[in-house]
Amino acid sequence: MRKIYVSISLILCLGISVLNAQERIPEVEELLKKMTLEEKIGQLNLLTPGGAVATGSVVSKNVEDKIKAGNVGGLFGVSGPEKIRIAQEYAVNDTRLGIPLLIGSDVIHGYKTTFPIPLGTASSWDMDMIKHAAEIAAKEATADGINWNFSPMVDIARDPRWGRIAEGAGEDPYLGSQIAKAMVEGYQGTDLTQPQTMLATVKHFALYGASEAGRDYNTTDMSRIKMYNEYLPPYKAAIDAGVASVMSSFNDIDGIPASGNKWLLTDLLRDQWNFKGFVVSDYTSVNEMIAHGLGDLQAVSALALNAGLDMDMVGEGFLTTLKKSVDEGKVSEEDITTACRRILEAKHKLGLFEDAYRYSDESRPETDILTQENRDFAREVAAHSFVLLKKQDNILPLKKNAKIALIGPLGDSRNNMLGTWAPTGDPTLSVSVLEGLKNVAPDANIVFSKGANVSNDTAFAKKINVFGERIEISKEAPEVLLKTALTQAKNADIIVAAIGEASEMTGEAASRTELTIPESQKQLLRELVRTGKPVVAVLFSGRPLNISEEMEMPINILQVWHPGVEAGNAIADVLFGNYTPSGKLTASWPRSVGQIPVYYSMKNTGRPSSSVDFEKFKSDYLDSPNTPLLPFGHGLSYTEFSYSNVKASAKTLNLGGNLTISATIKNTGNFDGEEVVQLYLHDMVRSITPPMKELKSFQKIMLKKGESKTVTFEISEDDLKFYNSQLEFVAEPGEFEFFVGGSSDIKASGTFVLE
Repeated sequence: MRKIYVSISLILCLGISVLNAQERIPEVEELLKKMTLEEKIGQLNLLTPGGAVATGSVVSKNVEDKIKAGNVGGLFGVSGPEKIRIAQEYAVNDTRLGIPLLIGSDVIHGYKTTFPIPLGTASSWDMDMIKHAAEIAAKEATADGINWNFSPMVDIARDPRWGRIAEGAGEDPYLGSQIAKAMVEGYQGTDLTQPQTMLATVKHFALYGASEAGRDYNTTDMSRIKMYNEYLPPYKAAIDAGVASVMSSFNDIDGIPASGNKWLLTDLLRDQWNFKGFVVSDYTSVNEMIAHGLGDLQAVSALALNAGLDMDMVGEGFLTTLKKSVDEGKVSEEDITTACRRILEAKHKLGLFEDAYRYSDESRPETDILTQENRDFAREVAAHSFVLLKKQDNILPLKKNAKIALIGPLGDSRNNMLGTWAPTGDPTLSVSVLEGLKNVAPDANIVFSKGANVSNDTAFAKKINVFGERIEISKEAPEVLLKTALTQAKNADIIVAAIGEASEMTGEAASRTELTIPESQKQLLRELVRTGKPVVAVLFSGRPLNISEEMEMPINILQVWHPGVEAGNAIADVLFGNYTPSGKLTASWPRSVGQIPVYYSMKNTGRPSSSVDFEKFKSDYLDSPNTPLLPFGHGLSYTEFSYSNVKASAKTLNLGGNLTISATIKNTGNFDGEEVVQLYLHDMVRSITPPMKELKSFQKIMLKKGESKTVTFEISEDDLKFYNSQLEFVAEPGEFEFFVGGSSDIKASGTFVLE
């Protein structure tokens, strides 16, 4: 570090111009002048020494030697201030120019303090809470030496067969955009030189959530109009929020994989959206273009560099082929310099040129990581993420002195509380459901019985257990497990059934063709219902499930996702009424796999559904309604809310003006509670076919029992804009319907006209 920083200080003292016309940073430009072609290429190389969860089979070799040779721009899969300091010392002291490293990690839903999976956190519809969770994640990760986060994942996902739906915000572009913005601001703060902030990475760019058949890494194909209106907005929101880096996706777009797609990485991202940061590939996605059929390693590496990719994750195609491609005229040194510049600028933003050891403070882990304050907030977030899908006979909330039989394979499982993509969390520190119930209600009489395996399929369990013992198949026969559980159930006042997916049944490389609860658990639940005792199903999953059978049962269903390190305490808080559930679904739940994709903002056809009675030659199924089992925005409460006096402030919205839409919401039940008030609009006639409704705003409000509040939404011309067939972002004059309510499954409340 000392080798270059003295000269940089002299340059600043001599008053060299602050920024040139391209907003270039003098320190970076001076450094680039000193660099050889090989040193520039080295900065484009991102390696992992292993030890973390890898998303591919490749682990980098001879990492220490490569750092010392100047062949590494960043590392991931390494953490801890001591280890980071050693790595930075190699880069700073043992290379010619002493350029420090970026240190990355997948901090997807918390670092050591693990929050609910992102699909769960999104269900809180609470942007302040989501932003603060990202701030805590950044504080903890940076305390452990990490300065670059591969998050947020903002892919719109409308196919729950795709396991990575767990990592995002669901099906809606507006809600997804708000969450993307909140997370970027939470991770990066307002000053990236502050050691508690980190670079954020929006991923996966782009359209990864629309992979065909819901199969991970699969191809994606859609029109530009669908891209711009429905799938691209959350990425754009992250760019507008100042996200520092972008990760390319595995899928192809218009026949060209994202990591080598010039239209995507240059024309759209840089020329149209004015993105100034750097683009990193996903794990070996450059090399994987060989399997896509686009050439050998040299060819695909040149394709990626020319497309606008700046950093190659793990594959080392840039490192091993770009110089040859320059010699052969297949890439230019100028483009390599541009990519290198972007990497160096990111390091400058972090203040690494001032202090390469900024993230190596060995005192911070003890004071900043997994503190009681952080755990308390994780507990709060988890409780806010739960969605009450169904309630029966006013059983909830439970009495704290009740006699409870906790039954189910997830009832005393720490391993399945954190959820997928929690590589930095420690499942042994998580709170199980059994522990949580005892913590919150020490006077309750609680007994536990497993009742069933998560699945009796040993081959299936082997696939799930790659990252740990998520599915443990008992040595006891299934009938013995069931018999023990039923004996305990018959002696209880209430049955709490902890059932659903193990944590790694969703996530990366966890696509499913069936979305039901495993048959072993379905049979358990059927038998528990037959006891005649009240049943509360605590349902774990990382995706929307087909619970058609369960919805017909006389039971309560509380969807808890995978809630994180404070899982059991948060679940108990809600079951016993310390917090009234307020979560709302951010992805529709299907009646069957055959419906997929099913989402609230679908378009009408020329032969719309007959909806009530079957009518031939309509856009209907023979064997199922078109509607989802549970709609986007659905979520019940222990209390009840009524909506009245829904109105617009005017019949006409003038171009350039605004109007307000308001509604009065009253808590008519017996508990204090929160409600997510949702505003949807429908453009009744426009130049391209409109969705039946689109979410345009929402507010989460607290109402004491008996209390009323008037909620007001302000609408302007900008809220009515869309991309037309020429990809122009326009608002067209005409009539609009508006809908205000507690879910997307509501009738129109009124109309106004834009003119």
